[in-house]
Amino acid sequence: MARIVGNRPLAPAWSNDRAIDGARAQRASVDGERRRGRGAVSNASGRFEREMRVEADDGWRSLEDLPPFVTEVTEEKARRIITRNDSPDIAFDRSINPYRGCEHGCVYCFARPTHAYMGLSPGLDFESKLFAKPDAATLLERELTAPGYEPKTLALGTNTDPYQPIERRYQITRALLEVLARADHPAAIVTKSALIRRDIDILAPMAAKGLAKVAISLTTMDARLARTMEPRAPTPALRLETIKALAEAGIPVAVMVAPIIPALNDAEIERILDAAKANGASEAGYVMLRLPHELKDLFREWLVLNHPDRYRHVLSLVREMRGGKDYDATWGKRERGEGPYAWMIGRRFETACARLGLNRRSLKLRTDLFVRPARCGEQLSLF
Repeated sequence: MARIVGNRPLAPAWSNDRAIDGARAQRASVDGERRRGRGAVSNASGRFEREMRVEADDGWRSLEDLPPFVTEVTEEKARRIITRNDSPDIAFDRSINPYRGCEHGCVYCFARPTHAYMGLSPGLDFESKLFAKPDAATLLERELTAPGYEPKTLALGTNTDPYQPIERRYQITRALLEVLARADHPAAIVTKSALIRRDIDILAPMAAKGLAKVAISLTTMDARLARTMEPRAPTPALRLETIKALAEAGIPVAVMVAPIIPALNDAEIERILDAAKANGASEAGYVMLRLPHELKDLFREWLVLNHPDRYRHVLSLVREMRGGKDYDATWGKRERGEGPYAWMIGRRFETACARLGLNRRSLKLRTDLFVRPARCGEQLSLF
């Protein structure tokens, strides 16, 4: 049964004492059987809700009758599909996200807090209550026809994974790629899914023209850690196979070691880069763990339940590279952090890349081939 805790969102007052934090995490967590195969361990209300609701047994064993979390998809009617940004610390100014929420369930996902805008929890709701945009390809074609449109690399997968499991059914990402291919428009994709291999028939011809590149996110080589941290994402071995398949098809592939979590997967940096290079990756990047808004509490809950022995160490290093805070959203610092630990990670990454020959050149996609799609009712040129 959901219990109202207060008339406004309340974040847990996490203590430095691991035992107290562990007790709070146990109280906030949803029963293990109900959340089997999910990443988050709780489903507290988002920060914009007037009331915070958490599950609590009322003494009548009411929680035993609650159903498990199943994936639900709502179709969303968007007005526009291209999202623009002017952030100075990212390499693109436009992106498309075919889906809201992500069934992969990665507990560290910095996009989780965006589910609060939908009146839902960034916890278990984020990975089970999903939104799809079936009209995305139609909207994209319409936006590309705008007379003043100037082509630049369009990023797919910047918030949630464009190849998450429901893409098998909806095929929205594939429809978007078909529009981009017809218009000879450059596209860059970030994913951790092997499903991208389905679209090699579109991506390979685009790559041959200098119009496509892919980054595969590989967080850990430890399958057991991956299963608890990113439960519905492909295994590390399958992601390496995906890098190899894309590279063999002539599609430029980068590996993203993201996020690097202090004292949890940071020891694997060189191993991940070695494996990615051996399978055909030509570039590499990394992002340090980010804990905005509700994510800091969700990650703490997961850490207490799955790695209680590392709890203090992980959070101590996180705060060390965030100026004593759980997170610093300052441009230029949010993805890399600062301080001795962050500096050390950066030097290790650079040294490993130099040894392996990664990042010798950064591929810039072409924009000069762009052909504006014909507008509805527009007469085509005879020649």
